[in-house]
Amino acid sequence: MERIFSHAFAGLDPDVVLDAIEGIGLYPDGRLLALNSYENRVYRVGMEDGPPIVAKFYRPQRWNDDAIREEHAFVAALSEREIPVVPATPSPDGTTLHVHDGFRFAVFPMQGGRAPELDSSDTLEWLGRFIGRIHAVGRLEPFRHRPEISPETFGRDSLEYLLAHDFIPEDLRDAYRSVGAQALDGVRHCYDRAGDVRLLRLHGDCHVGNVLWTDIGPHFVDFDDSRMGPAVQDLWMLLSGERSEMVRQFSDLLAGYEDFAEFNERELHLVEALRTLRLMHYSAWLARRWDDPAFQAAFPWFNTQRYWQDRILELREQVALMSEPPLWGF
Repeated sequence: MERIFSHAFAGLDPDVVLDAIEGIGLYPDGRLLALNSYENRVYRVGMEDGPPIVAKFYRPQRWNDDAIREEHAFVAALSEREIPVVPATPSPDGTTLHVHDGFRFAVFPMQGGRAPELDSSDTLEWLGRFIGRIHAVGRLEPFRHRPEISPETFGRDSLEYLLAHDFIPEDLRDAYRSVGAQALDGVRHCYDRAGDVRLLRLHGDCHVGNVLWTDIGPHFVDFDDSRMGPAVQDLWMLLSGERSEMVRQFSDLLAGYEDFAEFNERELHLVEALRTLRLMHYSAWLARRWDDPAFQAAFPWFNTQRYWQDRILELREQVALMSEPPLWGF
């Protein structure tokens, strides 16, 4: 897999951002605030007439145009069904993906909110209902330009990339190679136990930071990682705490989810496997982006001896967890 050189963002200065917005017929008032985002560059842009908007400039080389448009179409389909998401704002001709000075970008309405209170059963059931509705739409047709969340894409490819580049200290490479191979074996065994699991279009990165709460309830943001995968991917990431707490949380989520979508209980075999894949993918994601100065400033602990020691221990723990029965005793 090719190394992604991402310092092209260095050319994305405020003048370029404002010129891009003006180029699609909008009129910013000059106020510009960079929002918290590493994968892309995202800005709150003040407007001369009306509320501020959000402009997202996509990382070069990550998704092709068809994949980005496919994400936009999925989110628009959810919004049309009154599911609380934030779709890209189309131009009068229906275009949602724009290009300026070599940068691809989209604009969105500004929608704020706070983190949901996940210790509340009512909140979890409410979230479960909306995730169920998202998945009911996600099952209608597949993505054609976006990859799957799978042992290959998140696991094998991540391990191979890390071993092929000089990120892991020499004295830890064999240990990481060994535990990575054990982890992949454990993931495959989990998938074997789950059997034939149906894949669907997902949010893909449905953690608490991508759910914003207002007085009228939740809305889901940032479908940038939307992919094909098993339904449980959008549920397990909302769980936290001790085993008993996670059992209660999942029961509450499922109580709402199954109002709108059927859940295959065999997918419970995949929870620890998906967690393992996410851990491996995260390390490779940092490595692939290490040429971006923003990553080196934001993640100074990456690529240190301590970081890789912790990752080896983490994967060993996951290997043990994947050999146990699912959390909910299926």
